[in-house]
Amino acid sequence: MVTALADDIWWYDLTGVNATLVDDDGALTLVDAGLPWHGNALIAGLSDAGYELRDLDRILLTHFDFDHVGGLSAFDGIDVTIYVGERDAPLVTGEQAPPLGTHKGAFQRLVSPFLDAPDNDVVPLADGDTVGSFTVYDTPGHTPGHVCYVSEDHSLGLLGDLVREDSGRFEPSPWLVSYDTDAVARSIRDFAERAPDFETAVPGHGVPFEEGGSAKLSKLAATL
Repeated sequence: MVTALADDIWWYDLTGVNATLVDDDGALTLVDAGLPWHGNALIAGLSDAGYELRDLDRILLTHFDFDHVGGLSAFDGIDVTIYVGERDAPLVTGEQAPPLGTHKGAFQRLVSPFLDAPDNDVVPLADGDTVGSFTVYDTPGHTPGHVCYVSEDHSLGLLGDLVREDSGRFEPSPWLVSYDTDAVARSIRDFAERAPDFETAVPGHGVPFEEGGSAKLSKLAATL
């Protein structure tokens, strides 16, 4: 099941983690891919929104993590391009293993055997790149290559795990699941300052906001 958030935007509530579907001027875009067992739900959500699997054009990843890339295998053999921040791209493709020098990297290394590298094309993204109407914002901290996406056309911010929603407000990604919480705080402040205003905001975890998304993020940034 998917829930419509606004025109051409649908939210997947994948039991604890979010994904988003956007019809970006005819280019159907999935943002993040849940856990390995969410593949069927991701495909079913396309149908719920009125599309077929063959309509999917691209997948934007906010970062490499077990609960955001796990469902990619559902799209093996499909002509879909995957986009991800350049520092996380080698982890998605399997060219590099997560580092063991941090608690987060060690956990990623532990669960990596349960992930299959996609056979789709994987395109690395840098700060300021664009994919359709989406602009890429480098927001490291939760992972080194974490990125957020903003579409001014859709007034939409896709925040990944830079923040999480809790009790109607945003909170920073916590230490337990982050590489560097100081970098998380810097990224929140920087993103809030640089990104244009957007109404709809979808974090990686928690409930999306259908209005006032960037204002809620700026409110958090002011406290950091």
